[in-house]
Amino acid sequence: MFPSLLIAGCGDVGSRLGVRLAAAGWRVHGLRRNVAALPSGIQPVAADLQQAECPASWPTGALDYLVYCVAANEHDAAGYQAAYVDGLGQVLAWLELQGQRPKRLLFVSSSGVYGQQDGGWVDETSPAEADSFSGRIMRDAEQLALHSGIPASVVRLSGIYGPGRQWLLTQVRRGYRVASEPLLYGNRIHVDDAAGLLAFLLQADERGQALQDCYLGVDDAPAPLAEVVAWLRDYLGVSHWSEESSVRRAGSKRCSNARARALGWAPQYPSYREGYTAILTSQ
Repeated sequence: MFPSLLIAGCGDVGSRLGVRLAAAGWRVHGLRRNVAALPSGIQPVAADLQQAECPASWPTGALDYLVYCVAANEHDAAGYQAAYVDGLGQVLAWLELQGQRPKRLLFVSSSGVYGQQDGGWVDETSPAEADSFSGRIMRDAEQLALHSGIPASVVRLSGIYGPGRQWLLTQVRRGYRVASEPLLYGNRIHVDDAAGLLAFLLQADERGQALQDCYLGVDDAPAPLAEVVAWLRDYLGVSHWSEESSVRRAGSKRCSNARARALGWAPQYPSYREGYTAILTSQ
């Protein structure tokens, strides 16, 4: 019998994950407010995580896995608290109410929990001490997941890009500048690889492989933002420079995916070159 999965916050990444596992025979339930946006093959669970009442369409019977991958509606402290901490607490309460205890919870977090700015390498054992409200609240949510009483793994995704996530491409086409000194390293993962990593971890757990409590979701090649912009300018044939404000970013670090790779995962798009080429050739 194939496993059952509830994806709480079944948006872009969650839907891609659900489609993959549904195609592999899993019974997939997708929880979100607008269930009309769910792809076929994912069973709808209409719910608002800010409402205490358990959804009428909550799945019955055993739930083997839970993936919590919401996105904050408001990008302030209150919005993050509501989405990541309070929302997760609500889902955990509904599980308890229904007498369900999944085999594992995957909590989708962010590499924004790291505050390193020296361009050095970061992995799952590195201090996660970003002092931004988003970093602090995300760490609180991670701890809630890890101490939920359900075996849990935190998956810290970095710089998700892909179809519909083209902010940087828009900036490059406008000719926006980016500082080349000092080097500001960025990390990214194609949205299909983000979903692929989550699917890989769930399937590895189902096979009986031991999972660790944290994984970084990133491609093979962290790169300075100036390098990425220069490559995109050349690919797109952009020769003008805007007089408007530069493209800037906070922090500088290089995230390692060695732990996920050691488990057997490999990104389909190992660097921004392959990822952006796939996006641009499909337009």
